[in-house]
Amino acid sequence: MQVTKEFANRLVQQTIDKGATACEVIISDATEFSVQVRLDEVETLKESTSRGIGLRVLYEGRQASVSTSDFDEKALSNLIDEAIGLAKVTSVDDTAGLPPVAELAHEFPDLKLYDPQIAELPTDLKINLAKQAEKAALSFDPRITNSEGGNFDSSTGKMVLANSLGFAGEYSRSRCALSTVPVAVDAGQMQRDSWGDSKRFFSALENPESIGKRAAERTLKRLGARKVKTQDAPVVFDQMTARDLLGYIFSATSGDAVFRKASFLVGKLEEKVASDALTVIDDGTIESGLGSRPFDGEGLPIRRTVVIEKGVLRSYLLNTYTAKKLGLKSTGNASRGLTGAPHVGHNNFFIEPGTFTTEQIIGSVKNGLYLTDVFGFGVNTVNGDFSLGAAGTWIENGQLTFPVEEITVASNLKDMLMDIEMVGNDLDFRGTSAAPTLKVSRMIISGE
Repeated sequence: MQVTKEFANRLVQQTIDKGATACEVIISDATEFSVQVRLDEVETLKESTSRGIGLRVLYEGRQASVSTSDFDEKALSNLIDEAIGLAKVTSVDDTAGLPPVAELAHEFPDLKLYDPQIAELPTDLKINLAKQAEKAALSFDPRITNSEGGNFDSSTGKMVLANSLGFAGEYSRSRCALSTVPVAVDAGQMQRDSWGDSKRFFSALENPESIGKRAAERTLKRLGARKVKTQDAPVVFDQMTARDLLGYIFSATSGDAVFRKASFLVGKLEEKVASDALTVIDDGTIESGLGSRPFDGEGLPIRRTVVIEKGVLRSYLLNTYTAKKLGLKSTGNASRGLTGAPHVGHNNFFIEPGTFTTEQIIGSVKNGLYLTDVFGFGVNTVNGDFSLGAAGTWIENGQLTFPVEEITVASNLKDMLMDIEMVGNDLDFRGTSAAPTLKVSRMIISGE
């Protein structure tokens, strides 16, 4: 059975013919590959092909979702019956439903999301790339004595979406990723860190030697780490930790959290919530972006949404359901799997780069922390409380001096956003979200 719009449309029609008020069909077809090597030996190798159908049914204000990997006609007929039967016994939700017809996508831009080369890569080549990344890290410095592995992952596939309002769309997509995690030992202290890259096109992927070198450098910089005294000081977030901070901004601007009043940004539209230096954007139209797609999970056109503009909250990120709950319009941020109703997700979500180099930002700090790792679960996006375990490098008189660990960085997201003083020019997408280096003027650093 071919995964096509025509096939999806037939399922839609069969579902309506059996009594559904409205329905939506999503079909996914994917091939995935993953290899992990360690110390030049293959530890795990997986390759799989999967196909699945998800069916969301609306019946007189009620909805239900079911899925299957069985494309047999009888099985699909039973699936439709099951979905309608489940919908009939669920509670009425007046907000549930398909998008307005006028908002559905009619044009599907070619965003260059599929690289046929990835599907044709020989297995030996993919294994060797993982080995080369690990080898480059291990050979970089004699203090790199071990490894948690090198990894290469890839996937190719197709997604089809159709609904009873007449929408039908499809697109192919691909992805590849390469990473390694070296381990260093010096003076009895062991440290590990990582580096990697992920792209739509194989030719755009960072080469394994560079990935291994960056992973080794990050690991070596952690050797000799110690605590610092508890104090208030500026914190410079590197690209990785700034991306973590961006993740909390997404959580707070997601319509799922806002309509439930589970965000510190509830009721803040068109108000100043951050410093003038901060602009946050969600953009699904970037060519070859890992978060790009021609339409969202409900068939709405993908778009560029300015979430925070020079510190002012301009928009939440919404799907149809959350938009209705808030009396707003969807921003084209519906995401979904084969089962369940659409939820809010981001596309290419990023902080707009500033004009400062990393060196200029670090150079502006007399005493403070260059933050390269955060961990833990101490962030509450309901009230903004922020407290995480941290590691990095201490800054003295504008220079990186010694590594720091076993500390905590704490503040409140409301204050942190207002206290962003400088934004770097080093935005670098290695996933669906990205952020440049950021300087927050004051946080509590808890150590000795």
